[in-house]
Amino acid sequence: MSVSQAYHILFSAALIWFAVLLLAMLIRAIAGPRITDRILSINMIGTMVICCIAILSRLLQETWLVDVALIYAMISFISVLILAMIYIPNRKSRGKYAEEVRDEVRREREWLTAKQAENAKESMETIKEDTAE
Repeated sequence: MSVSQAYHILFSAALIWFAVLLLAMLIRAIAGPRITDRILSINMIGTMVICCIAILSRLLQETWLVDVALIYAMISFISVLILAMIYIPNRKSRGKYAEEVRDEVRREREWLTAKQAENAKESMETIKEDTAE
């Protein structure tokens, strides 16, 4: 086996491995429970496609494919930034959400405190009745 055949086998195996990983990331992009999982899996798909193009460039000995990989990297980076800006809320809305959560927790604490006071009052009345008898 020559060195070029060994490289050919190595590059082919790497392409097959990337194909399996691309399929896994595609499944994650579709089934991801959160939007951040989907955005990260799309970013990973872009990165793996860039790696596949670079491997094909070396395997086919076509240097212009490296230029295609670089352009694809820039487009992938910009698309992930745009997706993140659109789907991940900015700080103001995160602060608003955090404020809503704080208000909900405060209301729940007040309700629990009122409920505990009511229970304490009932138990004091029960004790008074028991001691009066």
